[in-house]
Amino acid sequence: MEKFFKLKEHGTTVKTEVMAGTITFLSMVYILAVNPSILSASGMDAGAVFTATAVSAAFATLFMAFYANYPIALASGMGLNAYFAYSVCIPLAEQGINDPWTVALTAVLVEGLIFILLTVCKFREALVNDVPRNLKLGISAGIGLFIALVGLEGAGVVVGNPSTLIDLGSFATPEMALACIGLLLVAVMYHYKVPGYILWGILGTWVLGMIAQAIGWYQVDPEAGVYSLLPDFSSGITFTAPYFCQFNFEFVASHFIDFLVIVFAFLFVDLFDTAGTLIGVASKGGLLDKEGKLPRAKQALMSDAVGTVFGSMMGTSTVTSYVESSAGVAAGGRTGLTALTTGVLFVVSLLLSPIFLAIPSFATTPALVFVGLLMISSVTEMDFSADAASAIGGFLALIMMPFTYSIANGIMFGMLSFVIVRICQGRAKEVHWVMWIAAALFALRIVTLVV
Repeated sequence: MEKFFKLKEHGTTVKTEVMAGTITFLSMVYILAVNPSILSASGMDAGAVFTATAVSAAFATLFMAFYANYPIALASGMGLNAYFAYSVCIPLAEQGINDPWTVALTAVLVEGLIFILLTVCKFREALVNDVPRNLKLGISAGIGLFIALVGLEGAGVVVGNPSTLIDLGSFATPEMALACIGLLLVAVMYHYKVPGYILWGILGTWVLGMIAQAIGWYQVDPEAGVYSLLPDFSSGITFTAPYFCQFNFEFVASHFIDFLVIVFAFLFVDLFDTAGTLIGVASKGGLLDKEGKLPRAKQALMSDAVGTVFGSMMGTSTVTSYVESSAGVAAGGRTGLTALTTGVLFVVSLLLSPIFLAIPSFATTPALVFVGLLMISSVTEMDFSADAASAIGGFLALIMMPFTYSIANGIMFGMLSFVIVRICQGRAKEVHWVMWIAAALFALRIVTLVV
């Protein structure tokens, strides 16, 4: 352990690293309940998604441990899974595309392969620096609002209303009442810095739901989509095989522009989400060099890219570095041994699949809303006094995601408005080629929608 992970050089011990890895796992294991819940909206089997989520998280985190030697864990990304289900699969299903999740998985595969190429060529770090800061922050904050909206809708806190578009649900329903109680539990635990507070919030809400079911308030009705909250161990520990290499290249050939836009949205969101997470976690752990750069950045980014490709082959959305790794780093984690511990625990979690699959969507609402809170905090760093292009671009990226129920639309409005305003300002030469390519792709998307 000492020789491979260089524990003494990083001022840590095996005990500290194992404890830090356990805390990181507890902080992010909620994804095993949330990801099947979100991706099942695309028509995928929740059991298969659970298996894919756990296996891909374990693989990518172990890859990070041994290849990059960083205390950073990876799993299917929040926001990216919502884009996968709600912005890609559901609209494609409405267009009559069968098994639209196969198209989304193909896009994730292509995104991962592009990331590998960009990482090898060292373009990935350069790209991060050339998109306006306000756009990056606005996109992150917009995803936070979108995730929160998905969570609130899943618990019936936000409902449709033909007069006002949206409305407040009824506190008389156990789903809404318990979701709100769970959110308060998460907030209190967050205040007291309880390790794994998001997971405990989910489990606490779930336990309250089982009590509600026992006393008859929560009534099971499978025909209405209301299922029992009790784990079913009657069949023992069973594994649902993941969707191995279920890709749809026929769609790529017949809808190339649409597919390109989907890939670009995945690519853009993951690009900045990963870079921001790596720098943020490394900074918290004192892992940056004297120039503020991340040593072995190429290895860390490659772990993310390879994890994404592997995840697509297993049948889950984009795998990315988790900001919850900062919880383990705060506990003293400094090397890949922390990530190794987290990865092993993800393997062990496969034995607990009946528990995770019994957790209802209203119990994951506190997690989604609180992750949304953490992501929208980036709005405090936005500069709305900046020039019009930067301010309007960031603002539209922020608001159009929740208001149009689409992450891709938010990115599209943000980037197109930035480029168009820059042109009107007579400053087109200042627009980086990355932005020109993005604007061109989104313009083509608008044309295809109109035509």
